[in-house]
Amino acid sequence: MFNVLFFLLLFVVCSAVLLYFLRPTKTETAVQRHLVEIQDSIAEDTGKTILKDEGYSYHPLLARMVRRIPGSEKVLELIQQAGKSWTVSSVIGISALALVLSGWIVSLMVPSLFLSLLAGILVASIPFVVLMAVRERRFRKCDELLPHAVDLMARGLRAGHALAAVLEMVGSEVGEPISSEFKHMHEEHALGLTLREATMNLVKRLPRDDVRFLATAIILQKETGANLAVILDKTAAVARERARLRGQIRIYTAQGRFSGVTVCLMPFILAFVLCLTNWNMEKLIFTEHAGLVLIYVALGLMALGIAVIRKIIDIKV
Repeated sequence: MFNVLFFLLLFVVCSAVLLYFLRPTKTETAVQRHLVEIQDSIAEDTGKTILKDEGYSYHPLLARMVRRIPGSEKVLELIQQAGKSWTVSSVIGISALALVLSGWIVSLMVPSLFLSLLAGILVASIPFVVLMAVRERRFRKCDELLPHAVDLMARGLRAGHALAAVLEMVGSEVGEPISSEFKHMHEEHALGLTLREATMNLVKRLPRDDVRFLATAIILQKETGANLAVILDKTAAVARERARLRGQIRIYTAQGRFSGVTVCLMPFILAFVLCLTNWNMEKLIFTEHAGLVLIYVALGLMALGIAVIRKIIDIKV
């Protein structure tokens, strides 16, 4: 049993390493996407619809089935905010497969339905944790580039350009991921959406306070006729100051965050190493009733401690 589990663990680690190093670069992905767009633009009419692909699945029947699953809209929103081209069906399918396999493997070692189900849920949540981590990194990159984008919009408006032209300018001049989001906003507005709807869709894809400030300024100018260039100057100053404060807070709380992550992960890593090195001794904890009670109490206290540590190091700006 130990050899089988070790082989499965080694196989998963090697597969993850290979997928990480063999994944396409950003340049290759952008070139491939551009080639697909060119191919679609010159292709003959084959019955394709002009409606936007919602991202639930590539198969229409499966997309209708996935759309009925509770929480599928939240998963789609998470994928869009992370900037990935994944489908909801693939994420849910991988999570379900991981839930069944991991729960089955743990049930072979531990005669506890609760622990098997808990292990399956933890493994099944890995795709969502990865998406949330990618989304957070993407949001931080947006926070860094947004002041530059707002300054560019203000200069474009002072030069006499229309707001639609300014949005297109930001989509072509500023780096990713701001450029793709503003380009998406400009395309939605050009295809018939009102400026308010396109702006609110931008906020939905980038739910950050600085983006909300920008959306408020754009909608305010559209509905009241205010001087948008002056408002954007103030918005850029606020966004730049908030970015500076966030950077200082991350520096001041770096030690606390690292200590919190270490304290949270160390018990699980130590338990995993002990199970690998001396399973015959450690399995008594998972088979005896007193050991299971101690595990349940320890997991509850760990969850409470993780919540408290996260509350301490999470400082709002």
